[in-house]
Amino acid sequence: MRESDVADLSAKSIFDDLTVWLKIGFLSFGGPAAQIALMHREIVEKRHWLSEQQYLNALSFCLLLPGPEAMQLATYAGWRRAGLAGGLLAGLSFFGPGALVMLALAIIYILFGDSVFLTSLFSGIKAAVVAIVLHSLIRIAQRTMTDISDWSVATLAFIGIFFLDLSFPLILLAAAIFGFISKVSIKNGTADKQRNTAQPSATRTLITVVVGLAIWLLPLLVMALLARHTVLPELAQFFAKLAVVTFGGAYAVLAYMGQEVVTHHHWLSTPEMMDGLGLAETTPGPLILVTEFVGFIAAYRDALVASGGTAIGTSPVIFGCVGAVVALWATFAPCFLWIFSAGPYVEWINARPRWNNALHGITAAIVGVIANLSAWFALHVFFSKVDLVEKGIFQILIPDPISVEWSVLLIACVCGLLIFWRKLDSWKIIAVAAALGLGVSNF
Repeated sequence: MRESDVADLSAKSIFDDLTVWLKIGFLSFGGPAAQIALMHREIVEKRHWLSEQQYLNALSFCLLLPGPEAMQLATYAGWRRAGLAGGLLAGLSFFGPGALVMLALAIIYILFGDSVFLTSLFSGIKAAVVAIVLHSLIRIAQRTMTDISDWSVATLAFIGIFFLDLSFPLILLAAAIFGFISKVSIKNGTADKQRNTAQPSATRTLITVVVGLAIWLLPLLVMALLARHTVLPELAQFFAKLAVVTFGGAYAVLAYMGQEVVTHHHWLSTPEMMDGLGLAETTPGPLILVTEFVGFIAAYRDALVASGGTAIGTSPVIFGCVGAVVALWATFAPCFLWIFSAGPYVEWINARPRWNNALHGITAAIVGVIANLSAWFALHVFFSKVDLVEKGIFQILIPDPISVEWSVLLIACVCGLLIFWRKLDSWKIIAVAAALGLGVSNF
């Protein structure tokens, strides 16, 4: 991709774009499937900042990178709009609001325990997310699934991840290989695009990688030296490692992280880790924001031990906030590195027929992956008890019919009517759902 392809926007335009990204950041509830759906509506359907194919190509590419794919997609879209500044604003706006909310909830959680008000509020929001994700899944499938091979790839991807628990990268790799070896039809337009799309500069890419690594790792190294007798260096090392091995989708990553945090580092108990995952599910921003929750709790307790086991003043809370910042920096800073170094190759790959076919295969698999996330999320929203039953190589989630959440199911039906019939914006649907959640809890 050539530098001239990145839009050169005025300061006012960047500010106007910032309001859009902040809106997405504040409304990005429900995990990657819902966030991808929300961004699709805002930047493809409404504003046409990216074409349908550009959006799906970028999504396919981001799914191959470590880290939260939805945030990286937002960063890429912002970079396409306004270069480095646009990418930074988009990425920071995407996870910034959720990070603030998560920090506030972590403080409330450690000081006051669970809140009935928040539980009711977010139960309604989760119901809205189910409807929004289903709407997005249908629209994306309608626009991207062109023949029987696409539907076959999507179906096999869903079966592989939902019933067989296959590795997420393995599914994407298989879809890419299938697309790559499929029959290539080179049209004149594609050939012209291939000739006119120059390969990005390897030197520029190397410089970006070196500078990005320095910006990411040097602050963590300095902090580790200054606070070497605290839990902070251990937090930095763990989450920096997590940032480069987080392939496999959000839920695979969270399962691995939960096990390490509870059984190896003993920063949290199992119930506390589940509470943190629940908060991450019901707050805006990437699910991986649960790292902030873990960093806060671990640092808070480390300060308590240092102060003799009693929370005197606000020092444990302040130190907990420092731990949260360390976790955030170690987790999210490399996301910008991946996009700013690899982003220029998205359109270059798209201009090559076989590589474009590989991305198209991944795009078809994404439909199956989103369907899996939708089913997983809906089951856990509508039922308070869901069992995982394993039979040989197969597995299936079976909800307990007695545990059905009728109020949440009713709210989801109302949201479905609002989005499919009235075609309301996501934020309006989320607001209605939140109000219904609070209202139902009072009965």
